[in-house]
Amino acid sequence: MRPAIRVPIPIWLPASCGSSRSSRARTGVRRRLSCHGVPLTGAGDRVGSRLPVWAGIDESRRMADSRAEAATSGGEPTRTFGWSYLFVHPDDDPRSDGNFADERAVLVEYLRDQRLTFELKCDGLNAEQLARRSVPPSTMSLLGLIRHLAEVERGWFRRTMAGQVAPQRYCSDDDPDGDFDGAVADPTVVDEAYRAWRAEVAFAEQFVSEAADLDVQGRQRDGNVIVLRRLLVHMIEEYARHNGHADLLRERIDGRVGQ
Repeated sequence: MRPAIRVPIPIWLPASCGSSRSSRARTGVRRRLSCHGVPLTGAGDRVGSRLPVWAGIDESRRMADSRAEAATSGGEPTRTFGWSYLFVHPDDDPRSDGNFADERAVLVEYLRDQRLTFELKCDGLNAEQLARRSVPPSTMSLLGLIRHLAEVERGWFRRTMAGQVAPQRYCSDDDPDGDFDGAVADPTVVDEAYRAWRAEVAFAEQFVSEAADLDVQGRQRDGNVIVLRRLLVHMIEEYARHNGHADLLRERIDGRVGQ
């Protein structure tokens, strides 16, 4: 049984404790900050005009220490937020504030935010943690998801939309689950997976930015036509679903939770 802990009391701070979208890191660089005496890590969801900070700083520090100890000792991780009820601090959040002007911006920016959310959920972990199948009996791992999403981006944007001859990176007819099966705890495998995923995302973003409109067509393997508008909606759904998987995988690895 877990020991009783003090219930945190919400304290509302003015928006000046946070920052506007323009002042946030858009490169995914993480840094450790301190705001009003609360230990901060990483990057998280933008909230409204007021930002909550939880009282009970000693308890927050104790939980963070417990999480780190559990992660290294093989014990059960302690469920811990990065900052307040968020995964990371708003000042470091590379995601948008959601104020989009038109249909194209909505689709492009929502997909970008979903990609960044996935990257945040994988941030700060070593090769063993990324490759850990932390929610058995599922064979999913965060590293497997990085490789899987590289395949998804490659298939839709290079092959379907751009018409390129682009063989699969990890999967084959003999090993259709190669993206997950090959996700082993090797730093070189991790580095390659990140490079592949980022390269495919970069190609996809360039393709979309250069598209004349959302009615640009691509042809699927079965011969059916798909328009860019529908594909962007599908990709938002793809990342949102896998971000749910990433939430659970990350929580079972080191207890890190939050929006």
